[in-house]
Formats: sequence, structure tokens, C-alpha cells
Amino acid sequence: MNPAFFAATRLVLVSVVFGTTAAAAAALTVQVTAGESATAADAVVYLESAAGQALPKLGRPAQIEQKGRAFLPVVTVVQTGASISFPNNDTVRHQVYSFSPAKVFELKLYSGAGGEPLLFDKPGTVIIGCNIHDKMSAYIQVVDTPYFAKTDTTGKAVIDNLPAGKYNLKVWYRTIPPGTPVPEQAVTFAGTDAAIAFSLNKK
Repeated sequence: MNPAFFAATRLVLVSVVFGTTAAAAAALTVQVTAGESATAADAVVYLESAAGQALPKLGRPAQIEQKGRAFLPVVTVVQTGASISFPNNDTVRHQVYSFSPAKVFELKLYSGAGGEPLLFDKPGTVIIGCNIHDKMSAYIQVVDTPYFAKTDTTGKAVIDNLPAGKYNLKVWYRTIPPGTPVPEQAVTFAGTDAAIAFSLNKK
């Protein structure tokens, strides 16, 4: 993990791209860049209530597959209270584990379904690995909000069904050193489709 990545963050409200009247919920598109022009793929973008209000608990389940001696996907984001399954669809057995404070666990050497899904009930970053294959690693970002998305290969993430309101936009990237605050910026969302840019500047 590269410990030196973030020096500053910058958020620019670009435009309201569709609609002229406020709606109950709409989409926010976030373009994440790293440095002057590089895009940040697999960054986790999420919105928390600026007033600290409790947000809906959806807790959609997720799956992290083991195949080709790798975890797929490398980055997963879930809301607190969600469960994740870890099927081993590889030709060899794996032993999945994490020592991260947000979720400490170990799945003994196995193949196939791997038992019951695990509950992730604390927010934070969970780094997982395999005790048998040291090169295998993946990241789980557990967030206290249902309003999240992951950037694609172009650095773009779309958060759908977002109600109007004031939020703190946070962008997590896997090169953020453990214990470092997640870069954030205040956002006022009017309830119509909009696009913003978020820059993660390298040192």
C-alpha cells in the first residue's frame, strides 16, 4: 500500500444537467481525478447527512469471489448491517482473513460456498487477504449511508435516487493510509440531476 497519496481535495459544483424543477430524488454524478488528469478507478464515493440525521438502512448484500487466485472485485462497498459472502470458485482452497478493526474474521481453509455470509456492522475500511496466497488482497469500505457508488475505469460514479438535502461527500481510495481521515466536502443537492468533480491531489 502506498502511504503517500493525498495532499488536498477540491470539489467543484459543475452544473445541473437535467430538469428545471426539484424532484423527490435524482442522480448525482461524481468525476474523481487523482492529480492533474489521472482518473481514479475503484474509488468509493458516498454521501452522509450534513446534519447527522439517520439515513435509510438498506443493507444490500454483496459477494466477493475467489477466482484465479484473486479476489473479485478488488474493492467492495456496503452499508453497515449488510452481509457479504465469500465463495471460493477457484481450483485451490483459500483461507480468507482480516485483522482490520472494522471487522476481524477468519474463514478456515475451504472451497465452494464457504459457509454463511458475514455481517459487517461497523463502518470503516476492511482489508482482506489469504493466509495461503500472500499476493491476494482486497478492500471493503463499510459506510453509514445507502447513498454510495464506486467509480468506473474513467473515474466516474453515479449515485441514484438521492433526495434533495445537505450532505458531506466523501471519497475513499485504497491508497489512503489506515487511520487517515477520508477526504470530504460539503454538498447541497437540489434534487435535480447534477454533476460535480472531486480531485484527489498527489503529493
